[in-house]
Amino acid sequence: MVGDVDPVVRKIIHIDMDAFFASVEQRDFPELKGKPVVVGSSSQRGVIAAASYEARKYGVRSAMSSQLALKKCPHLIFQNSRYEVYKSVSSQIMNILYDYSDLIEPLSIDEAFVDVTRNKKNLNSATLIAQDIKRRIKEETQLTASAGISINKFLAKIASDQDKPDGIFVIKPDDVLPFIEQLQVKDFYGVGKKTAGRMNQLGIYTGKELQAWSLNGLVKNFGKAGQFFYSICRGIDERPVVPNRTRKSVGIENTFSQDIKTNEERIVELERLVEGLWKRMVKTDKFGRTLTLKVKSNDFKQHTYSKTLLYNIDQKEMLASLASTLLHNAVVEKPLRLMGLSISNLINEDDDPIPYQLTIDFD
Repeated sequence: MVGDVDPVVRKIIHIDMDAFFASVEQRDFPELKGKPVVVGSSSQRGVIAAASYEARKYGVRSAMSSQLALKKCPHLIFQNSRYEVYKSVSSQIMNILYDYSDLIEPLSIDEAFVDVTRNKKNLNSATLIAQDIKRRIKEETQLTASAGISINKFLAKIASDQDKPDGIFVIKPDDVLPFIEQLQVKDFYGVGKKTAGRMNQLGIYTGKELQAWSLNGLVKNFGKAGQFFYSICRGIDERPVVPNRTRKSVGIENTFSQDIKTNEERIVELERLVEGLWKRMVKTDKFGRTLTLKVKSNDFKQHTYSKTLLYNIDQKEMLASLASTLLHNAVVEKPLRLMGLSISNLINEDDDPIPYQLTIDFD
């Protein structure tokens, strides 16, 4: 047992998308796969926002100046940021996470903590849940994620960096102290570059050396943060996973292995999306008033078509009928590589019901 761990050992997963922005670019533009790609401007004062793993092999990193990156890799490929696309994919991923737990704490657009101690799948194994999350992210977004699993946020975050890309790393309760003892303090989550340098000056390079310091000694040298360092080097982190946003939509989409060209094919794919979306709505008990159809053609141009009703879309037949009308109204001039369907304007149980008549006017 590590520190004052509760009788019920927490199971925390940290999901971290692999080279997120750059991977989205490589997904949407197949000619970029396997090449050193960065998101950012190549201008004199440009800064790298994200780098593919191929670019990282040359020492290119995010937050690096573009000019330095070009010196390291002269054949670097620059892509302009498409934040709305990244945001949309992030929303997809968060929707997947919500299928497993309501205790989701996003750290940024491409990573989040998931508390699965008590989860919607009623599974005892956090590893099985992480594997399923990774599988679904791969199937539904064509992107990979790395997962770290342990008894608290500090350890789960560190674990997710141990087997990247597309890996899973577990720090079990009995392995916590041996793992921390050999870990370099510069790799501690919550210890920045400057703090790690100060620790090195004091002769602290590993977790074991940090453990040798008293609480008073750490507080004297690092102020209030010293108490945090004293706890984490012993595997103690009682911070809860704090949800900081409510679910705003439920969605599903499919990127086709081959472009679909006929209306018959589009209808078949729409039926599959309706089936999948309805299952998610029922599973999450989320029903809303706005249905959105997303289509992306093989030239990567994307269009969305939405309809908002005065009442909840809470019947499968209603969902299918509305989706069919949206597809009928969509302007599709080229073969499609992606179709998606999402429900938003979610209504909580506590909301006052809106009176309505069962008439849908699409004119």
